[in-house]
Amino acid sequence: MSGQFGLLKEKRFAPFFVTQFLGAFNDNLFKNALVVLLTFQAAQWTTLKVELLANLAAGIFILPFFLFSATAGQLADKYDKALLARLVKVLEMVIMGVAAAGFFLHSLPVLMGALFLLGCHSTLFGPVKYAILPQHLHNDELVGGNALIEAGTFVAILIGTLAGGLLAGSVEHPAWIALGGFVVAAAGYLSSRGIPSAPAPEPGLTVNLNPLSETWRNIAFARQNRTVFLSILGISWFWLYGALFLAQFPAYAKNVLGGGESAVTLLLATFTVGIGMGSMLCERLSGKHVEIGLVPFGSIGLTLFGLDLFFASPSGLTGTTPHELLALLSLPAVWRVLFDLVMLGVFGGFFIVPLYALVQLRSAAGHRARIIAANNILNALFMVVGALGAGALLGAGLSIPALFAGAAALNALVALYIYRLVPEFLIRFVAWLLIKAAYRLRSAGTQHIPEEGAALLVCNHVSFVDSLVVMGAAPRPVRFVMDHRIFRIPLLNYVFRHSGAIPIAPAKEDPALMEKAFAEVSTALANGELVAIFPEGGLSPDGELQAFRPGITRILDANPVPVVPMALSGLWGSFFSRIDGKAMQKPFRRGLFSRIGLNVGAPVPADQATPEALRQQVAALCGAQA
Repeated sequence: MSGQFGLLKEKRFAPFFVTQFLGAFNDNLFKNALVVLLTFQAAQWTTLKVELLANLAAGIFILPFFLFSATAGQLADKYDKALLARLVKVLEMVIMGVAAAGFFLHSLPVLMGALFLLGCHSTLFGPVKYAILPQHLHNDELVGGNALIEAGTFVAILIGTLAGGLLAGSVEHPAWIALGGFVVAAAGYLSSRGIPSAPAPEPGLTVNLNPLSETWRNIAFARQNRTVFLSILGISWFWLYGALFLAQFPAYAKNVLGGGESAVTLLLATFTVGIGMGSMLCERLSGKHVEIGLVPFGSIGLTLFGLDLFFASPSGLTGTTPHELLALLSLPAVWRVLFDLVMLGVFGGFFIVPLYALVQLRSAAGHRARIIAANNILNALFMVVGALGAGALLGAGLSIPALFAGAAALNALVALYIYRLVPEFLIRFVAWLLIKAAYRLRSAGTQHIPEEGAALLVCNHVSFVDSLVVMGAAPRPVRFVMDHRIFRIPLLNYVFRHSGAIPIAPAKEDPALMEKAFAEVSTALANGELVAIFPEGGLSPDGELQAFRPGITRILDANPVPVVPMALSGLWGSFFSRIDGKAMQKPFRRGLFSRIGLNVGAPVPADQATPEALRQQVAALCGAQA
C-alpha cells in the first residue's frame, strides 16, 4: 500500500489533502461544539427544546447543499479549482469571525447563521474536492487518491467531533470555540496556497444562479452516462445507509449497550477505523485501477454485517447508571458489536471508493464539477430522506437493532436493483473473484493496454474463462469476440452477453453470424472501444499455441488500429480447460487457487500486424513468465 501513501509526499496531492482534511475537521469541530454547548446550556440561549435545537442545527448545516451545490459546480468548471480552494478558506476564516460575534453577542440567530455559512463553505468546496483529483492524479492513482481522501475525511470527522465536544466543555468563554476554528481555517488557507493550478475546463461558462433549473441541468449531465448516474445513486445510498447508522450511535450506546459518552465515542471511532481500513485496502485489491468489481463485494459485506449487528446486539445491559467503558469491553457481546462496526466500515470503503473514482473517470471533463455537484445534492437528499424515515420508524416503536436489520435488508434490494440495471458491476465482480479468489493472477505489461482509444487485443486461448481473466486485468471495459458455442454456455452467457461480447461462427457453419460479428467489431473499434479476439479460432486442444486465423487481417483492413499481443499461462489443465484424450489420464492437473499469468506486449502498428507476426509475438510472451 506504499503507492497511495507516496501521494502524501507529492506537491500535486499533499497540500490539497491537508486542506480538505482541515476543512472537514473544522466543520465538525464547530458544529459539534455548538450542539454540545446548546445541549448543556440551552436555557442561557433559547427556550427551544434541546432535541429540536440539535435537529435544527443539522438541518441548517445541510440546507446549503440543496440551495447552492448547482452554483458551486458551475464555479468549479468555470474557474481554477486551486484558486477556488483558497477563496473558500478565506470564507471559512470570515465565518469564524461571524461565529465569534455570535458568541460575544450571545445571539443564537447569529450562531445559526454562522453554521449556515459553514454549510455554504462545504457546499462550495465539494465539487472542487472531487473534480480536482483527475486533474492532478494519473488514472492509476485515482483509487489510491480517493482512498486517502475518504479515509482522511472520516478521521477528520471523528477528531473534529471529539475536539468540538472537549472544547465546548472546557473553555470559560464560548468565543474560544470560534478562535479555535479560526486557527484551523488559517492553517487550511496556508496549505491551500500549495495546491497546484487546476485550470478551468469551461472558462466561458455562463453561471446560472437559479438553483432549481441548474440542479436539473446538472442531473441531466450525470444522466448522459448511465453508469455514472447509477454510481451517483449508489454513492447517495451509501451516505443514507452510513448516516442512518451513525445517527443512532448515541441512543444505541445508551439504550442497548447501557454505556455513556465514552461508549458513543468508541462506536464512532470503531466505524471510522473500519472506513479507513477499507479505503486503504481498495488500491491493493484493485491493482491500482478503478475496479468496480469491489462494489458488489462491498454491498455484500454491508448487508451481512448490518444484519449481524441486529443479532449481535445484546439485551439486558441497560441499568439506572451508565456502565464504565472497561466494563463494557469485558463482555464478548460488545466485542462482536465492535467487530460488526469495523467490518461495516471496511466494506463501506470497498463500496464507496471505486464509485467515486468511477464517477471522476467517466464524467466528461467539461461537466465533471457540475456532475459532482449533482452527486452532492442527491447525497444530501438521500440523507434527509433516510433521517426522516428512520425517525418515523423509531417513533412507531421499532427498536434500533431492528432498524439496522431493516436497513441491511433494504441495502441488498437496492444493490440488486442497481446491478440489474448495470450488469457491468456484477461482471467485474465475477472477473475479480476469479483472478483474486479462484486463482492467483500475476500480470506484467498491462500498462500497454491503452487507457483510451481503440485497440485490438489478441490472446492465446486455453480455457473457457480466458476472457474473464483478461477482463479482470484490463483497466477498462473490453469487448470479446468469441466462439458462439462458448458464448451460449449457461451462466457464462449472462456475463458474456452483458459485457458486450460478440459471438462468431465459421463461414461454413453460419455465414450470416460471421458477417454480423465482423460488422460489430468494426463499429466498436470505430467508437474507440477495446476489442479482444482469440485468433486461434477455438480452445487449444493440447495447451500449445495454434495457427492464427486470417480474420485479423480483415479486421485491421477495415479499422487500422494498434494491436496489443497478450499471453495467458497456467490455465491449461485446469477445471476450465478442454481436456483431450491423452490429457484425460491426468485430468485437472492445475486446481483452483493455483498461480496463473498474463503477459502483455507492446502495441504493434496495424501495418505490421500480420497473423504470423502476431503469433510469434504471442509465442514469445507465452515463453516469458508473468
